[in-house]
Amino acid sequence: MDQHNNNKNVIDDIDQRIIEALQQDGRRPFTKIAADLGISEASVRQRVSNLINNQVMQIVAVTNPIKLGFSLASMIGIRVSGDRLMEVAQEISAFDEVIYLILCTGSFDMLAEVVCRDNDHLLNFLTEKLYKVQGVQQAETYMYLRVCKQNDWAFLSQARVSPSSRQIRQISSLEQ
Repeated sequence: MDQHNNNKNVIDDIDQRIIEALQQDGRRPFTKIAADLGISEASVRQRVSNLINNQVMQIVAVTNPIKLGFSLASMIGIRVSGDRLMEVAQEISAFDEVIYLILCTGSFDMLAEVVCRDNDHLLNFLTEKLYKVQGVQQAETYMYLRVCKQNDWAFLSQARVSPSSRQIRQISSLEQ
């Protein structure tokens, strides 16, 4: 029996510590990471290259939507007619204001995290975009009053806002 395993995506403790260092500062020099971990810079460089090539991680600039004028954040629970679920998800995910969209179980069929400049922008998003998607039956908006905990993988921290176009788009999935 062939016991050849594909170990490309197996990460060890050193890989995990490299990932954690880069999560704190994506521009951290490999020489500093190597010194902290007691390994060579070449080893860090090779490991980072493997982690990126195997799509375990990516290094991206993460912006602060509030600093770019998008100070209103909300989570919207959306109920959809079952025969249009995937089409509705595709249409909603294309909206600039939607930074995160998941299909889920429970009271709603999907949850969309949305960032807007102000109440007028949110109202326009709801009335001119979301409610006009064929198959959207109900939407309930939960306004963020305060973010009490946000880690590196929190929804809002993954918003990718381009300062030049000031458009918000969903961050690329690590599985692509």
